[in-house]
Amino acid sequence: MSRAFYWLLPHPLLTLLLAVVWTLLQNEFSAGMMVFGVFLGIIIPWGTSVWWPDTPKGFRLGKMASYCVMVLWDIVVANVQVAWIVLSVPNSKLKPAWIVVPLELRQPEAITVLAGTITLTPGTVSADLSEHGNSLLVHVLHTDDPDAVRDDIISRYQNRLKEIFK
Repeated sequence: MSRAFYWLLPHPLLTLLLAVVWTLLQNEFSAGMMVFGVFLGIIIPWGTSVWWPDTPKGFRLGKMASYCVMVLWDIVVANVQVAWIVLSVPNSKLKPAWIVVPLELRQPEAITVLAGTITLTPGTVSADLSEHGNSLLVHVLHTDDPDAVRDDIISRYQNRLKEIFK
């Protein structure tokens, strides 16, 4: 896209998201509220664009949609697993672990999505990002095999995010 396009809409996906969210937050749908949502969707990203490092490039929306569905499913499954752990495993038998997940992701947005995904999934929480962004420290509520959890995070989330944020 041309430079003029990104000057007017520095973050087109954010513009669309803001317009849709504004419209959905209204009690009643009206053309005026939709137009105002589009106006906010243009003004907010434009006004904050000086603090964004880059315009979005190479983002694959279709792959992100399937990623979101997968994460929602993982959240449901993890809720059941954590409920089972809380109800059936005594505190003395819990095996919490700190896991270092090496990162191949370099884009801050991709790292943020990965950290958010881990934190949204019950039983895990992203605790720290290394100084140079090479690894993520994750706490797990209960695991017998920390290496398997690390490998699962890499294969299930990080590898998909590498495809999304090319």
